[in-house]
Amino acid sequence: MSAKDVLKLIKDEEVEYVDVRFTDPRGKLQHVTLISDLVDEDFFEEGFMFDGSSIAGWKSIDQSDMKLIADPKSAYIDPFYAEKTLCLHCNVVEPDTGEPYSRDPRGTAVKAEAYLKSTGIGDVAYFGPEAEFFVFDDVRYSVTPQKVGYQIDAVDAAWNTDTEYEMGNQAHRAPHKGGYFPVNPIDAGQDLRSEMLSTMKRMGMKVDKHHHEVASAQHELGLIFGTLTEQADNLQKYKYVIHNVAAAYGKTATFMPKPMKGDNGSGMHVNMSIWKDGKPLFAGDKYADLSQEALWFIGGLLKHAKTLNAFTNPSTNSYKRLIPGFEAPVLRAYSARNRSGCVRIPWTESPKAKRVEARFPDPSANPYLAFAALLMAGLDGIKNKIDPGPASDKDLYDLPPEELAEIPTVCGSLREALECLERDHDFLLAGDVFTKDQIEGYLALKWEEVYAYEHTPHPIEYQMYYSC
Repeated sequence: MSAKDVLKLIKDEEVEYVDVRFTDPRGKLQHVTLISDLVDEDFFEEGFMFDGSSIAGWKSIDQSDMKLIADPKSAYIDPFYAEKTLCLHCNVVEPDTGEPYSRDPRGTAVKAEAYLKSTGIGDVAYFGPEAEFFVFDDVRYSVTPQKVGYQIDAVDAAWNTDTEYEMGNQAHRAPHKGGYFPVNPIDAGQDLRSEMLSTMKRMGMKVDKHHHEVASAQHELGLIFGTLTEQADNLQKYKYVIHNVAAAYGKTATFMPKPMKGDNGSGMHVNMSIWKDGKPLFAGDKYADLSQEALWFIGGLLKHAKTLNAFTNPSTNSYKRLIPGFEAPVLRAYSARNRSGCVRIPWTESPKAKRVEARFPDPSANPYLAFAALLMAGLDGIKNKIDPGPASDKDLYDLPPEELAEIPTVCGSLREALECLERDHDFLLAGDVFTKDQIEGYLALKWEEVYAYEHTPHPIEYQMYYSC
């Protein structure tokens, strides 16, 4: 859509309000709502001023003025507001120069797409994320000096098979690690997920499926692939819809990678491909019908995987999921036949569908930064012809311990990921896609989270050490 198309839509649909939205460095969608009378052609040219000092990791109070520039192509009608409201995703620019603000995540994604074109390697990068999530009925937590703990509950969770309910316990529940793919009444989330998917479709998103996932109360909806920035926008809408539809059902949804012990965590597999001159760059005659460029792209992902963790697995909770020795994609290996490595080549008959799947990311990631970083690592692999080594077609977790020890892993903590980002980030700076200032600001935010986590006693420590 063009600006004129959006203005026509506002008039035709009798839109009362326009919600301008942007994403902060941690990945949270932010917004401010304008009366639609204020939105005209000048609005799309001149933008909207706001206070950037109130956004964590951005401007100081003495340099707080910033400007939002709305992208008309991102327009959609919000399905949750009582008053008809049109939403626009925005880039952030400096008000005095009009230059993109270096710490704006969406601006980074836009620059990554431009950089791809400038290299001549390809014209467009397609991304297809598969973000899992949990839906609970009750969540309580406390983080105070005298009480640290949490409690969660879901009526359909495995642990409620003997819970007494006023109307009786119907007992149809999937066991731990047994939620993939039973029909109702074991799968009690069918109508909830259907409404989520239908809502996304009405918002103009390309969707295809939904299902219960392996863990108790865990789910996934399917997004059809799109271009990098477009798909990062869509993932923000995906989270927004899931949170709000769940709330409308009296439930609560979370994208925490590991909200409970003893069951599977939530990942976000990211499928990627590059096209050039209308042809798939990753299709070829090498391993698993990949091209040489695709193998080099994988080489870049494996080489920089620990740095990528700072963006693709950016929470301390991420590393409760990425633990060696379990069914987690922690091994820096690739394969077309098994899912135990951190990079997989999904099977497909069509060269147009040939793609590479990074399996280690999780949905706590800021999609703009995560997708941009993944692309930059892959492009670095192509530019420098980084050999990924031989594929690993065995079940890596059935290997003898001495062989398993020889396969490198991704990071084991957010602290390690941030230390890797501090050492290895030159590939991100190519084409000014990321900037040193942006990386330093991001690191400062994330170190705050690491210190908060490391300084807080964990309940399990009382069990293990209180009587020592």
